[in-house]
Amino acid sequence: METFQPTVGVESTFPSDMPADHAGLPVWNAENWFYEDWPVGQKIRSLRRTLGESDSHLFNTLVTDIHPYVQDEMFARREGVFGRRLVAGAFVFSAGLGLVATNCVNAFSYGYDRLRFIKPVFIGDTIYTIRTNMEKKPRTADLGLIRASYEIFKGGGELVLYCEHLQTVRYKNPGAIAAIEK
Repeated sequence: METFQPTVGVESTFPSDMPADHAGLPVWNAENWFYEDWPVGQKIRSLRRTLGESDSHLFNTLVTDIHPYVQDEMFARREGVFGRRLVAGAFVFSAGLGLVATNCVNAFSYGYDRLRFIKPVFIGDTIYTIRTNMEKKPRTADLGLIRASYEIFKGGGELVLYCEHLQTVRYKNPGAIAAIEK
C-alpha cells in the first residue's frame, strides 16, 4: 500500500503587497500545491465538530430556511418523522466540506456531483469528514481537473452525507502536462 504525506504543497505564499517586516513570514493555513502534487488515493480525515443549536439556527436564518423540521421544535417532536429537529442538509454539507477545506491558492471549485443526504443529522450530533482523492485529468492548457469524494460521518462512524467535489487546479509545469497528453 502506498503511503502519502499528510498534506501536499505546504510551501507558503509570500504576498508582495505586505509590509517588508511581514512579507517574509509564512502564511498560516495556506497551501500552494499544484495538479502534479495531488496524489490519487490519498485520504485525509478532519477534526470533529459538534453541530449546536446556535450553529443550526444561524445557518437557517442566513439562508431563510424556516422549514418546520429545522425550525419548529413543537412540530418536530409531535408530527415530525424523526421526533426531533434536523440540522439542515445544506448546513451539514457546508460544515462537512469546511472541515477538510484548504486554502490552496492554486485550486478553484468547479462543482459537486453525486450529493446525497443519506441519514439525518440532529442538533447536538458530532460530525467529521473523510476526503479521498479519486482521480485527476488534464482539462485545459493551464488547469487540470481533480475529483475527490467527501464522506461525512456522525458519531461513531455513521455515514450521513456523500458527494464528489470537482476542482480545477493550476499546473506547476503546463508544458510537461501537454507533453504527456500527446
